[in-house]
Amino acid sequence: MRVISGTARGRRLKAPRGINTRPITDMIKEALFNVIGYNIAAASLLDLFAGSGSVGIEALSRGAYMVVFIDNNVKSIQTIRENLSNCGFKENFKIYRNDVFRAIEILNHRQFKFDYIYADPPFTVQSIFNPFLSAMDKSSLLTNEGNLIIRSPRKMSLTANLSRLEEYRLDNYGESTLHYYRLNKEVI
Repeated sequence: MRVISGTARGRRLKAPRGINTRPITDMIKEALFNVIGYNIAAASLLDLFAGSGSVGIEALSRGAYMVVFIDNNVKSIQTIRENLSNCGFKENFKIYRNDVFRAIEILNHRQFKFDYIYADPPFTVQSIFNPFLSAMDKSSLLTNEGNLIIRSPRKMSLTANLSRLEEYRLDNYGESTLHYYRLNKEVI
């Protein structure tokens, strides 16, 4: 696992040891950032279920002005800090150890807004995906032109009843699927 492009290009990233993480592959990460394109420069990104922090670090490397990392595992938080340090990043990020659902409430209360929200819930806890998507649908964390991207197991369908978000793209990569959501234009 490495940083693909930008100021930290080629830097190797560590994965948290001893926990059941499924780090995003370089191929999927490259495809994700090909979809996002140059829009990540000067954008804000929220990396939920951050694990190693690979997606947020890639965003920083490509010029994101702010990345917020959220994970509830202490080993993940330590790994994110190490990876950021090894890539030379000292600013433009915040790291919080918290339950993602609680973090969504806190960030909403503090009126945070993000251009991109990337979420990679644990594949081993499939019961979390639809409640997470529902929580995001009720949140106000996305900017009007913002995008929510969720990585899920390929055979899983996300069936949450949505009122504010709409899925506009779905890409399959091996055992993973990236689901892309944006605010429904009727609610903006």
